[in-house]
Amino acid sequence: MKLTTASKITIVRVILIPVVVALMYLDFAGHMYWALLVFAVASVSDFVDGYIARHYNQVSNFGKFLDPLADKLTQGVVALCLAIKFPVICPALLVFILKELVMLCGAILLLKKKKRPCAARWYGKVATVMFYVSVALIVVMDGFLHVEGVAFQVISYVLLGLTAAMMIYSAVKYAQIFLKILRSDDSKYDLSLTDEIRAKTVRDKRIKS
Repeated sequence: MKLTTASKITIVRVILIPVVVALMYLDFAGHMYWALLVFAVASVSDFVDGYIARHYNQVSNFGKFLDPLADKLTQGVVALCLAIKFPVICPALLVFILKELVMLCGAILLLKKKKRPCAARWYGKVATVMFYVSVALIVVMDGFLHVEGVAFQVISYVLLGLTAAMMIYSAVKYAQIFLKILRSDDSKYDLSLTDEIRAKTVRDKRIKS
């Protein structure tokens, strides 16, 4: 399978996850600047690969699978690491885990029924952006601005509360789409791996020619 530029960028984002984790744990001896920089690069790449896929006709089923997976891995791993240092994040982390479990179960059910899982929607992307922004601000407040006490707690709870609310909204909307696809008899939702491979082969030949 030939990878598109968008998919390659997504793979790089996955590779950056352990780098962020390593820098966060090395930090707290002064590497947080690098951790934040790598995290920012990973965050920006999330939008770059989507832009390239849409504007250069590189949307693929592999990309539709890999992009949200990269988002989930990045969010989950970074949130878990921060939850160890900042217990205030634990409630939002719990919401995140429940949301991802619901979506994972829905996707597995659709695949078993030979149905095509839906692509990412705007509310899923907004939830991702809010997560990135909240994490970045919490790290900046602690590691750079040295905000402490009640101020740190209040700002963190507000940021994470809004993020958790958007995650719940996103999970509900995706659940509605999953149910719609599951109950639909429309052939556009059918998934045939043989047809997908054949269609991709034809597209690749057209591009080369």
